[in-house]
Amino acid sequence: MTLPGSFWKDSLMNARWTQRNPRWTWLAAVAVLLFLDQISKSYFSTTLELGEAIKVTEWFNFVHVLNTGAAFSLLADAGGWQRWFFIGVTALVVGVVSVVCLARQAEPLDRWVGAFVVGGGGGNLVDRVQIGAVVDFLDFHWRSIHWPAFNLADIFIVCSMLVWCFASLKSPPRQSPRKTPEELPS
Repeated sequence: MTLPGSFWKDSLMNARWTQRNPRWTWLAAVAVLLFLDQISKSYFSTTLELGEAIKVTEWFNFVHVLNTGAAFSLLADAGGWQRWFFIGVTALVVGVVSVVCLARQAEPLDRWVGAFVVGGGGGNLVDRVQIGAVVDFLDFHWRSIHWPAFNLADIFIVCSMLVWCFASLKSPPRQSPRKTPEELPS
């Protein structure tokens, strides 16, 4: 039997659990982001032939393309060495961000931003390791001018960086632990 108001009490207990267990919450968020990224890539990879496009609106298509390069297909035609380079760089970034986010002193906003970086970077890392390229399926365009195709992992990474940039602009400057010459005793 559910008592009146117990739903809210249970919700508060859940909120407290996430606050008491920020690392588990972070790991769950990363897992959900990785799952969403990989399931969307799998869906479009199996639904559309490589190179196929489905018009959704006058300015948006679903496509199935593979990107062997970085953002905006940077180094896509580099001859194959870039796969291992991007795997190494991505693994390094995902590893460092994971360590920072799982540290005791991490701020909640930093943890959430980090979860999106790790979820997005990890999703693209899985693609590079499995197939040697990243699956992209979102294509925005104006007439014949197409923005480079991208995926959910790219959205996670870009949004996290925008949040981090705006948050760093709004936060007060951190106090330096060192004293200026004027503050030192004579």
